[in-house]
Amino acid sequence: MSGGVDSAVAAARAAEAGHDVTGVHLALSKNPQSYRTGARGCCTVEDSRDARRAADVIGIPFYVWDMAEEFDREVVQDFVAEYAAGRTPNPCLRCNEKIKFAAVLDRAIALGFDAVATGHHVRMLDGRLRRSVDLAKDQSYVLAVLTSEQLAHSLFPLGDCTKDEVRAEADRRGLAVAAKPDSHDICFIADGDTAGFLNGRLGSEEGPIVDTDGAVVGTHSGAHAYTVGQRKGLNLGGAVDRRYVLSIEPVNNTVTVGPRDALEVDEIIGERPVWNGRAPSSVPFEATVQLRAHGEVHACRARERDGALVIELDAPATGVAAGQAAVLYDDDIVLASATIAATSRRAATAV
Repeated sequence: MSGGVDSAVAAARAAEAGHDVTGVHLALSKNPQSYRTGARGCCTVEDSRDARRAADVIGIPFYVWDMAEEFDREVVQDFVAEYAAGRTPNPCLRCNEKIKFAAVLDRAIALGFDAVATGHHVRMLDGRLRRSVDLAKDQSYVLAVLTSEQLAHSLFPLGDCTKDEVRAEADRRGLAVAAKPDSHDICFIADGDTAGFLNGRLGSEEGPIVDTDGAVVGTHSGAHAYTVGQRKGLNLGGAVDRRYVLSIEPVNNTVTVGPRDALEVDEIIGERPVWNGRAPSSVPFEATVQLRAHGEVHACRARERDGALVIELDAPATGVAAGQAAVLYDDDIVLASATIAATSRRAATAV
């Protein structure tokens, strides 16, 4: 129970369905003041109090579990290390993978519980993860990293309704969080300044911004402050045509920029694939792929090769960043997920 409306209604529905429900709030920081506060948080002291009040209204036991060390190791340190390596991580996905559905689920099973129920907007049908009926709130992308075994011990009571319906139900149930705003930003970056947070962890070292021909067109104060596809904040001056970040090289502290069409890729290699909706296949099969949270989907062909997920897009995509997840779908069914490791543009085939 995060302290938000979704997890409160999910707990209420689970209890109403006859499950023996215990509410758990995760304490993820040894110094809660360093995390977001108020309505913009998700794991703060205020959120813990909101979750406790919701549990009291529902009539279920409530506990706070200290996961600060696990969260720092698996999510915060991973976030910093990924940026230091020139990649763009998704900390919410990593939190779901390593904390909510690994550390928490393991502890829950050890204590005799059958499953972890959350307020994520997804559906489970016939043992497979599917998109929510509310596509604007669908969270299957950040849960696609879960294994089939983890999904077998998970409940998602909200996948059959919209967010507006959840809020209306919370109001009917007398839950004070009915109108509480959603949290959108990274919980462990209190002021929302990701670049400043990374500078504090990684330092700020000036380096060159170069064009595709190697010409220096500007300078930066830390390559980790950039991500593939970025256009704003490059400060290249009017003498340089509009440019986008094409790559980040942390070894030589160089950011490479170029025109938008240089961003186009149509082959993606994903590492550590998780096949949770179908068996791995070395034979290419048709699917769609989502490459960012809330990003568009692309028609593709996919297969497994040497332990990696190989995705060939039917049409080029732009802004595909290493470190993000590539999630395969068959219509609304999640088939597999992998972390993007490399991208390329296939050579045109002569007719």
